[in-house]
Amino acid sequence: MKFEKVTRLARREQGKLLRDVCSRLDHGTWKARSSKNDVIKLLEESNKDRIKGLIPVRYGRMSESPFHFYRGSAIIQARDLFDAPSPGIIAQACGDCHLSNFGGFATPERSLAFDINDFDETFPAPWEWDMKRLVASIVVAARYLDLGDDTARSAVRKCVRSYREHIDEYAECSTLETWYARITIDDIVESVKGDKELIARLSKKKEEAGSRTSESVFPKLTKVVDGTPRIIDDPPLIYHFQDQVKDLDKLRAEIITSYRASLISDRRVLFDRYQPVDSAIKVVGVGSVGTRCFVTLLLADNDDPLFLQIKEARRSVLEKPQGKSKYAHQGERIVSGQRLMQAASDIFIGWTSDDKGRHYYVRQLRDQKVSAELETMKKKTLIAYAGLCGWALSRAHAKGGDAATIAGYVGKSERLDDGMVNYAIAYADQVERDFASFKKAIRLGKLHTDSSNMMGQQFNL
Repeated sequence: MKFEKVTRLARREQGKLLRDVCSRLDHGTWKARSSKNDVIKLLEESNKDRIKGLIPVRYGRMSESPFHFYRGSAIIQARDLFDAPSPGIIAQACGDCHLSNFGGFATPERSLAFDINDFDETFPAPWEWDMKRLVASIVVAARYLDLGDDTARSAVRKCVRSYREHIDEYAECSTLETWYARITIDDIVESVKGDKELIARLSKKKEEAGSRTSESVFPKLTKVVDGTPRIIDDPPLIYHFQDQVKDLDKLRAEIITSYRASLISDRRVLFDRYQPVDSAIKVVGVGSVGTRCFVTLLLADNDDPLFLQIKEARRSVLEKPQGKSKYAHQGERIVSGQRLMQAASDIFIGWTSDDKGRHYYVRQLRDQKVSAELETMKKKTLIAYAGLCGWALSRAHAKGGDAATIAGYVGKSERLDDGMVNYAIAYADQVERDFASFKKAIRLGKLHTDSSNMMGQQFNL
C-alpha cells in the first residue's frame, strides 16, 4: 500500500512538472487556423462514402443553428486541436465530447447512470481535447439559448472546476474503486440539493427512461404485414433497402455471425434466443447522418422484441488522416473505447463487418437512454448541468487514463479554469464564423439541404 501511495505521489509530481511544457493558461490561446483546414473542404472530406441522398439531410440539420453545426462538424475542431499546445498526457478520449453527448442510460443491473453516451470518435489522445470540445460547446449552447456570455463563462468555470475536483478524488481512489465508480441519478440529486428545477428534470427523465425499451417502442416502430412484424417506413429517415442487396438473407446471416463472435460467451447464449425478423436504415444524430445505420428487429418466442442498432464505424476524427489506421477494425475501436470510458456498457455491444469491408458496431437501439433537453434550460440549470458533465468526463478519464498525473497537472487553483474560459469564448467565436461560411455555401448552392430532389438511387448503400 505504501508503494502505491508513493507511485501516485510521483505521478502527481510528474503532472505538475508538465506545466513547464504547457502551462494551464496556454490552453486559452486560439490562433486562426491555416488555410489547409478549410471548413467546407473538411465537411466534404467527412462525407466520403456516405449515402449521397442523406448528405442534404445532414446539412439541413446542421444549418439549424451554430450549436447544431458544432454537433455535426467534429472533424473541424479535431484538425484544429492537432496543432494546439499540450502537456502530452494521453487518455482514452471520447472524441466528440459536447453537451448533447452526455445523458442517462440503464446499466446491466437496470439502474440509471449518467455518463458520456456517444463514442463514435473515441481514440487515445490528450485528455484536454475532450475538455476543449466540451467547454466550447457550453458557450455555443449558451449563445444558442440566448443566455449570454456571462452565463457561458460561469458554466465553463463550473464544468472545469468540477472536473478538477473530481479527478483529484479519483486520483486517491484505488484502482478497482476507480474502475467500479459510476454516477447514478441518486448521486446527482444528492449533489444538487436545493436546485429544485434540476431535481424535477431528473425525476422526469428517470420516469421517461423506463418507457424507452424495445418492448415499449415495438408498437410504435412496427406494423404487422402478412402475419409478421415489420419496421414502419418513414423516408428518408427510416426506409427499407432490401431491393438494393443481392442475397440479403445470406449477408444478414454473415453479419450476425460476425457480430455474435464479438460477444462474450454468456451474451451469446442470450442472443441466440432471438431471431432476426426485419432491418431498415434509420437516420440518427447530426454528424452521423449519411453513414450507414440500420435498425434490426429480432424476436424471441415470436412476440418478445429486441431492437439492435448496427451503426457504421469509420476512422476517428482524432486519428491522423494519413496512412494506415492504428485499428484493424473501427467497430472494435469504438466498443473497446466505450468499455474503457463508460462506467457500464450495453450487454449487447459488439462489432461486425459487411461484404464490402465496412465496419460497424452494434448496441441496443434504446435501452432506457435519455438525453438532456438543452433547448429548455435556463441559466441555473445550464450551469449545474455543465458541472455534471465535467464530473462525468473526469470519471471517464480516470478510468481510461492516469488520474494522478492529470490531477497533478490541473492542480487546485483556477488557472486551468481561466485558460479554458478564454479558449471556449474564442473558439465559440470561431464556430460562429465557420457557421456563417457554411450558410453562405448553402446560399450559393455549393452545399444542399433539400433531399427531395435527389434521385432515388442516391439513397443506395
